[in-house]
Amino acid sequence: MHLKRLIVAIIFLPLLYFSIMYLPQWGFLLMLIIGTLLALSEFYSMYKVPNALKYICLFLGVFILGVSYISKDILFDVIVFSITSIIVMRLLIRKDPLSSLFDIAPPVIGLLYIPVLFTFQTHIRKLGPEWIVFLYATVWMSDSTAYYLGKGIGKRKLYPEVSPNKTVAGAVGSVIGGLIGAVIIKTTILPMLSALYMVLIGIMIGFVTIIGDLVESMFKRDAGVKDSGIIIPGHGGILDKIDGMLFAGPVLYWMLMGLKIIK
Repeated sequence: MHLKRLIVAIIFLPLLYFSIMYLPQWGFLLMLIIGTLLALSEFYSMYKVPNALKYICLFLGVFILGVSYISKDILFDVIVFSITSIIVMRLLIRKDPLSSLFDIAPPVIGLLYIPVLFTFQTHIRKLGPEWIVFLYATVWMSDSTAYYLGKGIGKRKLYPEVSPNKTVAGAVGSVIGGLIGAVIIKTTILPMLSALYMVLIGIMIGFVTIIGDLVESMFKRDAGVKDSGIIIPGHGGILDKIDGMLFAGPVLYWMLMGLKIIK
């Protein structure tokens, strides 16, 4: 397991770094769209969403990201339109009203959980690619430190009802990893922000990364699956790798707004 994780990291991380740094904004949007399609497919497969609703939601997910890239002023309207479309499609696809709320909930939550949370990254990217590198590197450090510290010394369970393998030591490791990741990126490609702000942002991202991981674990246990998919050897599915980023993106965006870096 450790060897597979190491091999994937050695191959994937440099490729991701150069893609983020040197692709234009529309190229990064394309990356988000691909990630959204894969993650949404995994989420809808976990909850056995019918193909008709699934394909409509995949289209709506791409639509939401595209609108977010063009203008965030109408994003709320597009989200409302998407949710309304899902409700209407359930009405038309199945005449039986029984379990209609159960049928509608996973498609709607999937859109809110993945493409809507991803829209924050489209706005962060407009500040410069280095901010996306900061987000991803900090989340990756949080995940890695949580994993190895939890495996090494973790004994006390954090939230066994949701994730039996998560430990308090792992949660502390996530915060420490977020702090380390933020400091490293600050000293290399983001020297313009003060060390204090970077430390605060890193700690917050480390904390939120654990929350994102637990939320995905909650969904997986509810759906009765161990991993969201098997697309990444030793890592599970795409959703297993982006769960922390989904929650960390909005937090970074809001903190940058608080610092008046995003207006």
